Amino acid sequence: MSIWKRLFGRRRRRQEATPSRKAGISREYQRVDPLEIGQGTDIGKARRANEDTFLTLKSLIGAESEPLPVGLLIVADGMGGHVKGKEASSLATRVAGGVIVRDVLLPVLTGQASKVANRPIHEVLTEATMSANQAVSEMESNAGTTLTSVLVVGHSAYVAHVGDTRVYYLDDSGLKQITQDHSLVNRLVELGQISAQEAHEHPQRNFLYRAVGQGHELKVDTYFQRLKVGSHLILCSDGLWNPVPEEEMVDVVRSSSSPQEACNRLVDRANERGGEDNITLLLARVNH
Repeated sequence: MSIWKRLFGRRRRRQEATPSRKAGISREYQRVDPLEIGQGTDIGKARRANEDTFLTLKSLIGAESEPLPVGLLIVADGMGGHVKGKEASSLATRVAGGVIVRDVLLPVLTGQASKVANRPIHEVLTEATMSANQAVSEMESNAGTTLTSVLVVGHSAYVAHVGDTRVYYLDDSGLKQITQDHSLVNRLVELGQISAQEAHEHPQRNFLYRAVGQGHELKVDTYFQRLKVGSHLILCSDGLWNPVPEEEMVDVVRSSSSPQEACNRLVDRANERGGEDNITLLLARVNH
């Protein structure tokens, strides 16, 4: 189903009024932020510059009684060893974000959604990534970056991904990694040549075989995730997921009072374990 049908053609399931709703608590419920987003970035303890870039946008679209949250989250990790890594990640984020805003948000705001009503969301996200790849490829230096974008529409998350920035989904059943790393060590793990533990300690664990800006031909991975009430999306660079074990990420997210508190604590954890790379994460919690 296209994003436009979700924005304008959804039908709300009828729910019987509970005693709490009859008592007037429903107006208090409406004041809860349906999509909370936290963010954190840090240079770490070993790098001279922060080559990560992130972007977050959030809107509520629809009637007051049933607002539809729309959120955009992007993280780009400039490739280490490249002089222009920061410029590459910044450019990729701005270009990709601009395409998504142009083709998703602006048509809604200007009443022109019908012109692109049948366009798949993943097609927009792929085009945004390809546009970013073209822009970074045209930079004077041999720059590169990861680029992972997540578009949240109501209870649906659409992902476009290149590199080893990760997207996790956390609900009451546990943590799931949505994206696959485009790294040499991950490929070796898939082939059964090394173990996951060996990959974590491998000297070439940061080597990517697919990145934005490394050629005009690029394959973009896309994913879809249905979101439950109370679930979380975690979007983070390897500066977080490499030093902080997944079970520890889960514990911090679940024990924090807000996504922002969780982001602050996780950045601290990564630095406590050496801070060998730039650290960037975005955390979205679904409350509706």
